[in-house]
This record gives sequence, structure tokens and C-alpha cells, in this order.
Amino acid sequence: MLNLLLQTTIEGDPDDWNISRFSRLASFLSGLRDKDGGLAFKVTARDRAQRGKPDPVLSTLHDSEFDQLWLFAVDGGDGLTDEDCMGISQFRRAGGALMVTRDHMDVGSSICTLGGIGLAHHFHSRNREPDEGRHCIDDTFAAHISWPNYHSGANGDFQRVRSVGSIHPVMRDRQSATGVVQYLPSHPHEGVVSAPPNDSSGRVIAEGQSAVSGRRFNIAVAFERSEHGGRAIAQSTFHHFADYNWDPACGCPSFVSESPGEGIAGFPEALRSTRQYVSNIAFWLNA
Repeated sequence: MLNLLLQTTIEGDPDDWNISRFSRLASFLSGLRDKDGGLAFKVTARDRAQRGKPDPVLSTLHDSEFDQLWLFAVDGGDGLTDEDCMGISQFRRAGGALMVTRDHMDVGSSICTLGGIGLAHHFHSRNREPDEGRHCIDDTFAAHISWPNYHSGANGDFQRVRSVGSIHPVMRDRQSATGVVQYLPSHPHEGVVSAPPNDSSGRVIAEGQSAVSGRRFNIAVAFERSEHGGRAIAQSTFHHFADYNWDPACGCPSFVSESPGEGIAGFPEALRSTRQYVSNIAFWLNA
């Protein structure tokens, strides 16, 4: 059984994206079975300790018994201390596996200093998107949110995603008519990721398309084992994994102003596809 840590970068604020808002993900991962029929993962889910001080788990992650870290960077840019980033980076260099995700604009930008995978994430104020599209405000419905903010649809709806390049194991889906993952939850303002140009171990494996501008944007970058360390996934938004996006009836923080959709509720295949994607990530990271 592998030890998997689900971790946010905020303290347990009940009116924010605290770890309890990823409970369906935790439950699903906890129920996955290995090839012998036993439980595949022991899941620990937690928020960070006091902000501004080294987190006792993240800062010492390289000395822990965890095999995977799923990091939900839901903070405003100050969620990780230098000691936290050092502990996580050392964890990966020692062979630990990472799934690191964030959201629009500067949400989660403290992950920029994570070794290797941090450079895959682009924000408004840090590590900006390298092409001309970085200055385009794609989500025109939220005036207070600037780029990057790709509009893939309403929370509670789903988006059609596209496999990029040769089909990566994370994108395979034997139950799909196409043989690949086709759907993930949508979100009005996704962030953006890209493969760092100086790291040959990473490549884009999936992309979405804006429902507003028609622009294609990267959803996921996968990193193979390399001199940088263990396998890793950089994901464009944590909303692909949040309870609210799997089922809007679960509720959301009070600052979420957009009305949710009902697409996933009316199309079970979208949630099945999402769960397949999650399962693929979990098993691939330590394969």
C-alpha cells in the first residue's frame, strides 16, 4: 500500500478551499484497489499549519513515509514557506511523486519555487506564460480576475479534453469509445501550465479549449523520472478535483459568485471519465 498525502496550502478556513472540499477525491482514492485486490493507497488529507511558518509535514516531507504528494495550491501566493518548498523539492529528488495544481491569476503562485515542476506553472505576477496569449483576459465574466483565466465552462459542468502527442498512460481510458479520457470538470477561470523548455522529462499530455475565445490551453504536463527526481503532474486548476465541481450540491466558499451548471449531474460519463483520470494519475505516479 502506498502512502498518499492530499494537502492544501491554507489553514483550515471553513469558508475557503480547505481540504474538506476535496473529500470525494479522498474517498475515491482510498477505495482504489491494486492488481491483487488489496487497497492501493493509504490517504492522509490535511491543511497546512500556521501560515508564515514552516509546515511540520511539508518542510520535512523528504524524511516522511509518504510516496505521493497531491498539493492543492489554493492560497493567494503565500501558502508555502522556503522551508516547505525545500522539503517538497527534496522529497521529489529522493524519488517521491507529485501532483501539483493551482488556479487562475496568482492563486497558488507560491509553488513557483518548487524544484522542476514549479516552472511548469504560469501566473499573472510570477513565471508568466511564455507566449503572447498571456496578456489576454479569456474569462470576460469575472472582471476582477485577470490572466491567466481560461474559461472552460461553469462549475458543475464538464469540458471535452484532448490528448496531446502520443497517448500518455494518464490519458488512457478503456471504457471510452475513443480509448482516451474525454471529459473533465469545467471551471470559469483555469490557470495554465506548460512544459519547461530546459527539462526534457516533461511534456504536455492534455489540453482544453476555451468556451469563450476558442483558444486551446494546456491542462496537464507530465514529468517522467529523471535527474530531477520522481514522476510528477502539473495541473491547470484544482477545480478538476474539488467536490463542488464533481457535485455542486456539495457547496462552495461564499466568495464564489458564478452560478453552477448541471452538466455533470445530467451526464454520468463525465464523472466516470474524471475518476478514470484520477485513478490513472495515482497509479502512474509510482508505476
